[in-house]
Amino acid sequence: MDVFGSVADLYETARPGYPPEVAGAIVDYHGGVPASVAEIGAGTGKGTAVLSTIGAPLTCIEPDPRMATVLRAKYPAAQVRTVPFEQWSPPPGGVGVLACAMAWHWLDPATRNVRARTALAPGGTLAVFGHRYDYADAEQAAAIRAALNALDDTVRERPVDWMYHDVLASGEFTDVRAVRFRRHLPLARDQYLALVRTFGPFLAHPPEMQRQGLDVLGRLVDDFGGTVVMDLRTTLALGRPAR
Repeated sequence: MDVFGSVADLYETARPGYPPEVAGAIVDYHGGVPASVAEIGAGTGKGTAVLSTIGAPLTCIEPDPRMATVLRAKYPAAQVRTVPFEQWSPPPGGVGVLACAMAWHWLDPATRNVRARTALAPGGTLAVFGHRYDYADAEQAAAIRAALNALDDTVRERPVDWMYHDVLASGEFTDVRAVRFRRHLPLARDQYLALVRTFGPFLAHPPEMQRQGLDVLGRLVDDFGGTVVMDLRTTLALGRPAR
């Protein structure tokens, strides 16, 4: 997950936050305010902004020290642990809520659900949530995808609600539910390009390909009249330990 450390400040300013209703959905599912909350891959605190409103003691697990520095400055009341989730030791008895915002895919698919279940207290709640970025205008979507595929046709998007299906299929959790939110987010040219610069597939490319991609996208947004409207879908997957 340390791929984002080089753009920690940009990540904080460019990435959209989460609907505040996510916190209420977690509390409702849990049956009240939990005794504690731990967040996996907290980054600069996009998910933390919602989780901190639950009103429980909060531990943030963030392996990248550059991201953790931003996180500590924003949320001094949270305990920030600069370790990978796989090396983090849950408190005795486990945590009430274990949350993960847009970082589930960075965890080992073979072990993430087992580790999450064992980190929870009896009767605890797993809460995994994240955005799916799409485009409200079909013509914009087609033009952007065609341009990006011309540069690199190997990138594949995960299916909508993939985290819900991952948790459900693991067999480690019961009463698995999905709560969905959706909104349109207009972004001016520079805002959109800043957002693109925080995406993992973009950061994985060499600088010259990054520059080419931004040039192409910038020209497209100019052709659109200077604005891209994102179709932002947020899914919250909830579950209880099966055993």
